[in-house]
Amino acid sequence: MVSLQSVTSTHQSTQIKPILSTTQLKALNQKSDLKGWRHLIGHLTLMISSGYLWGTQHSHYLWIALPALVVYGFSFAAMFATLHECSHRTAFASPRVNRWVEWMAGFLSFYNSDFYRRYHKWHHRYTQIPGKDPELSDSPPTTWGEYLMVLTGFGWWVSKVNSHFNVAIGNLVGCDFIAPEAEADVMRSTRLQLLAYLGILAVSAALGHPEFIVMYWLLPLAVGQPILRFILLAEHTGCSNDGNALTNTRTTLTLWPLRFIMWNMPFHTEHHLYPSIPFHALPEAHHQLAPNLTHIGKGYIAVNHQITARF
Repeated sequence: MVSLQSVTSTHQSTQIKPILSTTQLKALNQKSDLKGWRHLIGHLTLMISSGYLWGTQHSHYLWIALPALVVYGFSFAAMFATLHECSHRTAFASPRVNRWVEWMAGFLSFYNSDFYRRYHKWHHRYTQIPGKDPELSDSPPTTWGEYLMVLTGFGWWVSKVNSHFNVAIGNLVGCDFIAPEAEADVMRSTRLQLLAYLGILAVSAALGHPEFIVMYWLLPLAVGQPILRFILLAEHTGCSNDGNALTNTRTTLTLWPLRFIMWNMPFHTEHHLYPSIPFHALPEAHHQLAPNLTHIGKGYIAVNHQITARF
């Protein structure tokens, strides 16, 4: 029996016949608190241990501290992947745990979970549809200058600061993905998050360590952003601008450590075809769906070379 779940939104221009059967999809859709906690604890352990090395060695052994800073920074930036998984309510079986971890991951990665969840839902509904997909508001790079600017993360920082400020003051112009009845919740959540940042800054200053938020959050996050941008560019850049989920998204085959820290987001086409499949089942979903996929990259270096070769 073929699954009734369409692999593309009814709002998108192209409809695709479902690939997985109902039985296959049911097996893949099984959520797990155990697997979610195990993955989250592994992610946080990497973050804490690398952060410890950075904090204790940066004054003495740079050959240890600098690699630790890169790992620490990327594990911070990759909390975006945790946020992403929780926004789909697939990281854990418990809805409450998903909500709390989603907020925490957004806080660490400088996203607001309430804003992002609605933004990302719109991205799935209108993937690669010009004028509708909010991710297309930032045009993909077409020159080396634009490409390198994306990798610096500078545009991301500017966008996040502007977005948080505008939402906090109630300016939601252009945020069509936020329903009127949800506006108050999103504004409240953003304001509380910004106050929490200010609270941490105030406490660290009062304790005589005003540099804490820079050394252990802003600097590492700035170091990790270029790696995350390098990865995220591969998801849709150079793919079709239409509603065909088989052609508008790319899966990238990469090493296990990177798949782990990114919560299996490299299996991105599989995720867009069936967003209900939790992160831990995406490798098996890839095994079943791979013959039908159009864009399968052999590593992020190869995909980015493919992107830049068009400049």
